[in-house]
Amino acid sequence: MFRTFEHADLSIDTIGLSHVTVKSQALGRRADVTVFIPDEVGKGAKLPIVTLLHGVFGSHWAWAFKGKAHLTARALMAQKLIPPMVILMPSDGLWGDGSGYIPHTDADYERWIVEEVPAIACQLTSACSPASPYFLAGLSMGGFAALRLGAKYPKQFKAISAHSSATNLGQLAKFIEEDTTGWSSYPIDRDVFTAMQAAGESLPPIRFDCGTDDPLLDANRVLHHAMTSAGFAHIYEELPGGHSWDYWASNLHRSLLFFAN
Repeated sequence: MFRTFEHADLSIDTIGLSHVTVKSQALGRRADVTVFIPDEVGKGAKLPIVTLLHGVFGSHWAWAFKGKAHLTARALMAQKLIPPMVILMPSDGLWGDGSGYIPHTDADYERWIVEEVPAIACQLTSACSPASPYFLAGLSMGGFAALRLGAKYPKQFKAISAHSSATNLGQLAKFIEEDTTGWSSYPIDRDVFTAMQAAGESLPPIRFDCGTDDPLLDANRVLHHAMTSAGFAHIYEELPGGHSWDYWASNLHRSLLFFAN
């Protein structure tokens, strides 16, 4: 009956989590965000804001209730390995199997992430403000978006990280049932390296990784070699695992530690 079926694990500890629904101007409709605010927020602070982007078939709750992102963050904070961070986990806008976080003819899924989502943290807690450092990470389709948006808006992000990323729209389209007609036709919106070339020396710090059993491994290797040839500083890792939540949940700490550093 259903092409996809994603199920949340509600046995996971929810301390610090909340869910927000807002009317998005960029999307022209309501949108959901799961938010993690740690206990140690203080007042009048400028806590880092980390946005985690999910992949195809997912929704705002995926990073928390499949990837346990807030538990990873809480453990790292308890060990003093990262400072307190507010973590935003937005929906991609729920277009088809996945919006790609790209501007479409009828809705701007990119502006939703870049402009509107960070404002949610500022409205929820006085520990965040427009002066808070802003970081972006994602998996698969969300990794494609993190790398591309980080390159397209280099002054917006202090650093970006990606796991198991698609690196161009052609790869991403293979996961999506719908036709991508109506998606932005600009090359920098359809290919990660093209966006990086446009940014040039203004690129923020970048890291990305891919599992050795992941079907997108070759694409990540090609991106790594292209970045190396172009002289774009970055960290690239190949790690055991495939295109799965076991891999993403096990390696999210690499993004958070990278951001802390």
